[in-house]
Amino acid sequence: MITCFIRYHIDPTKREQFVQYARNWGEAIPRSGADLVGYFAPHEGSSTLAYGVYHIESLAAYEAYRARLKEDPLGRENYEFAMREKFLLREDRTFLTLASGPHGKLVKF
Repeated sequence: MITCFIRYHIDPTKREQFVQYARNWGEAIPRSGADLVGYFAPHEGSSTLAYGVYHIESLAAYEAYRARLKEDPLGRENYEFAMREKFLLREDRTFLTLASGPHGKLVKF
């Protein structure tokens, strides 16, 4: 299992457009085969950093997922929405694997 972390730099005056974009992915991403953790919009601190996080089985599965996402009507619409509204200034995608697991027994409350 790998986790994709997407770091977005957004136009701070277009936060609501990013929120709509995130909600749309909330439908299209799971439907296309990834396990969406969530999208995170700025709340306090930086007004320009936002994140998207999802899990996928492998890089091969990621390629198949991306193809399905491009064919999804809401996925296509969301890409077009982002291009039209220009609220995404930069997008960086990083794939990571969990290095700390299993760690449940080590957590103390």
